[in-house]
Amino acid sequence: MTDQIQRFLFERTNVRGEIVTLERAYADVLDRHAYPPAVNRLLGELLAAVALLTDTVKLDGVLSLEVRGQGALSLLMAESNPGGELRAIARLDDDAELPDAPSGFRDLVGDGQLVITLDPREGNRYQGIVALDHDSLAGCLEAYFAQSEQLPTRLWLAADGQRAGGLLLQRLPDESLNQDDDAWARTVHLAETLGGDELLGLAQRDLLYRLYHEERVRVFEPKALRFGCTCSRERIAQALLSLGAEEVRDIVAEQGAVETQCHFCHSRYHFGAAEVEALLQGDDATPPTLH
Repeated sequence: MTDQIQRFLFERTNVRGEIVTLERAYADVLDRHAYPPAVNRLLGELLAAVALLTDTVKLDGVLSLEVRGQGALSLLMAESNPGGELRAIARLDDDAELPDAPSGFRDLVGDGQLVITLDPREGNRYQGIVALDHDSLAGCLEAYFAQSEQLPTRLWLAADGQRAGGLLLQRLPDESLNQDDDAWARTVHLAETLGGDELLGLAQRDLLYRLYHEERVRVFEPKALRFGCTCSRERIAQALLSLGAEEVRDIVAEQGAVETQCHFCHSRYHFGAAEVEALLQGDDATPPTLH
């Protein structure tokens, strides 16, 4: 399976779609952590979803999805950028126990919010929030598009701990493109016949043929996806500054230096005492050692 996203549209209609498949990038995320299988599956769905949304909104910047729950799984987070780089983490509540046999999304996360953040290279940061009122991640994302974007959007997501995949259909607002009044209802109905095993196991072109061989579908060049972390010296430095000078100096006094680790990729950064002081004084510090 190739890690990629495939855009397509239905000729003479205002219906568009995307298919994403992930294997290596998904494995690269899971290899850095030791989550339970149920969490691995949800993290795979989130990775597929963030890739689909990044291509959907055509964002030149970072798009992140955060599921903030009040259940045993308190946080799921995934990020994507136009370069096709993906990363994700999960956080389990230390005081809560996972259900023995969680049957779905809400069993793990409970009540909470889904936060969608668009952080463009230029322009203002945007954040949309919807309640976790649905029994699946796909349902919560569909509610976001209905409430915030007012675009009819359907998603199908699947993951099994080894592969992750997703399908998105969206009806665009420009009705002048549409010469087929039944196109939206028909394409959604056909997609609802799709099983999770097919979404994970079929090649993208085969999946499109399986669903839409009687439709006129225009398929675009796929885009490759991969795991990639955006941690950097600048981000780590800003995180240290946000702690405040007194707290950072206390850490140096106690430990002799500041050691920190990226939660996504586990890269370690070392800031010596002189580097920390120069940073706090606003001087150009020597780049920290990356282990």
